[in-house]
Amino acid sequence: MATWNSRGLRGSGLENLVNHTNEYYRRNRLALVQKIPTPIVPVRFEKSTHRITDAYFEKDSTVDYIGVVQGIPVCFDAKESKTDTFELRNIHPHQIHFMQEFEDQGGISFILLHFTMRNDFYYMTFRELTGFLERVQEGHPNNLKYLELRDEYFLHQKEGALVPYLQGIERDLLERDGKE
Repeated sequence: MATWNSRGLRGSGLENLVNHTNEYYRRNRLALVQKIPTPIVPVRFEKSTHRITDAYFEKDSTVDYIGVVQGIPVCFDAKESKTDTFELRNIHPHQIHFMQEFEDQGGISFILLHFTMRNDFYYMTFRELTGFLERVQEGHPNNLKYLELRDEYFLHQKEGALVPYLQGIERDLLERDGKE
């Protein structure tokens, strides 16, 4: 069974916050975004508790969340870092590829970063992510630092949205349209 610090439960705190935010947005008719389950194949099943005790990933997943915000398709992945450094290898090539294809179809892709020590949430545009990835290709470290991030994309909690990513989407759209 998974323990509190197992790989399988990493990010579950952030996931709960995002799920709560998604429910708040849905109830207020602002967005309809859902968690995408990771496809697994059960290997062992405990009949008495109806629990899967051993499994493997069926295939690579795409991103954590997908949905629509006021008619705009969105997809994103939620990641956590316990330090002021985020390792880019935590975003897998198949996820980047999916996000690129999503953007090519007119959607918005982004990463939600939670710096747990600071309890800060950051909306990373797909453009910014690709900039960091290009930098790695040039020989820079495979990470990014908290201090490198743009102030205007840090999310500020308000009302019922615990992780108010709609703020980031709004800013992202303004920047795309050249209005900011």
